[in-house]
Amino acid sequence: MRRFFWDFFGPHAEGTARHFHKHLDEFLVREGIVGCATGVVGNGEHFAAYCDTPDEHRDVIQRALRPKRFEDR
Repeated sequence: MRRFFWDFFGPHAEGTARHFHKHLDEFLVREGIVGCATGVVGNGEHFAAYCDTPDEHRDVIQRALRPKRFEDR
């Protein structure tokens, strides 16, 4: 499992991350990608939308959505 992150910084970071999260969920449904868990983490002026991605969907998400960073879990 790999957790992908899309980072946002500044005074509007939380709202931007939550907005991206909504579109991330829409993408997963539209593409028929199952088994992912998504959410938003952060505090202050750094927030990130994330997607816990099963191995079989890694390449699709990485290619289509170009996450800023990841961590293997």
